[in-house]
Amino acid sequence: MFFSMKYVVENYNITAKTLRFYEEQGILPNISRDEKGNRVYTEQQIDWISFILCLKETGMPLSKIKDYKESYEMGNSTYLEREEMLKKHKIELQKKIEESLKHMEEINYKLAMYELQKDEVRKNPNHNFKCHGLEVNIVDTRGLNQIFGMLQPTDEQTSSKYLSRKITSRLYLPSDWL
Repeated sequence: MFFSMKYVVENYNITAKTLRFYEEQGILPNISRDEKGNRVYTEQQIDWISFILCLKETGMPLSKIKDYKESYEMGNSTYLEREEMLKKHKIELQKKIEESLKHMEEINYKLAMYELQKDEVRKNPNHNFKCHGLEVNIVDTRGLNQIFGMLQPTDEQTSSKYLSRKITSRLYLPSDWL
């Protein structure tokens, strides 16, 4: 069975220009054409396109994807090499995920601070929120459930580190809010 470029573009979130580029670069080889000269893709090529997109969207450079493809074309003699390439990519991806989760924790913390200040902002909409005024410890002024109910650490170790760090954080509020 063959699939048109239009089908691939509509179903795999890839542009026709990108498909042609991958073909030109040798990342997507042996693309057939129908009687009208239009590119057509086999099921195997569709699977390969899906895999290319997976690798690309998870940060693998096109040069490494091309290396993987060339290794694949050499057959079973490169099986261990290809496996090692994917293991290294998985490790790099895991690091990026962990880094993103740390960034998400920071964003969640900031959102929790906004939530805590929301009522005060409504009362004083024109107040300048610079770091002037009284330094107030979050634990002394607000309930931890309200703050940390919005936060979802990923494991017990992260949770204890995260809570201890965030509990000691300071929230700057104007003294007239107390």
